[in-house]
Amino acid sequence: MSTSRPPAANRKRGSRGVRKAAAEKLARKQTPWTVIGAAAAIVALTAGLAVHYVPKYREYAEAQRYVPGTSQPDPSERIDGVTKQEYPAGSHVRATQRVAYDQSPPFGGPHDQSWATCTGEVYTNPIRSENAVHSLEHGAVWITYNPDRLDAEALSALRAEVAGKPYMLMSPYPNLDSPVALQSWGRQLKLDTVDDPRITRFVNALRQNPNTHPEPGASCATTGAGFDPDAPPPFDPAPPGPDAVQITPAGSASTKPAGGPR
Repeated sequence: MSTSRPPAANRKRGSRGVRKAAAEKLARKQTPWTVIGAAAAIVALTAGLAVHYVPKYREYAEAQRYVPGTSQPDPSERIDGVTKQEYPAGSHVRATQRVAYDQSPPFGGPHDQSWATCTGEVYTNPIRSENAVHSLEHGAVWITYNPDRLDAEALSALRAEVAGKPYMLMSPYPNLDSPVALQSWGRQLKLDTVDDPRITRFVNALRQNPNTHPEPGASCATTGAGFDPDAPPPFDPAPPGPDAVQITPAGSASTKPAGGPR
């Protein structure tokens, strides 16, 4: 009995079919680098977004803890180191009068009838305290600093906290007993460095906080009558004389002690 072999053409087609099947099987077994690469890119992108946005979200959430609201009318009570003093409002003095303030820098009490422009002004020279205190009555935050205790870099960082921002003003304060001091009406915080996170917390808590200053909605802009931001009344370093208007605090000063989370 004889066995016939398939034609050569059939053998070739069969051989090609075997090779094709083997190649397809090998391809299925090979590592899917395209899929892995795409997955790795997605993971890297997700990680990058997390690195960028998670700290920002935490920063935002932390800032929100110091925004005034119904449940916390005065968030500055959560900030260590804040001195609080109650002062009666609406007591004005003339441009030629001095006030014997009980705090340095002052943060409440009688003040000039003209307020210092507080629409994000950065004053390069010390300004008259009686004008600045009136700005605090309108809801502004006044940042002062000792020019002998801050270098140019620190001063630039502090300026960035104020420049162009509504209800903010900044000026040097001669012989200040700390490098930096923040004032709002009835509140003060003295600090050693310009990168202290309590600066932002103080501003968030007290700038235009209607619960802590006497004149919500009052303007921080000035027309130049009584106070010219381009030529502001200068600071008087001399002690107030016997004819100075005396301060009459409504209550005793209290300070939230420093320590623990700031």
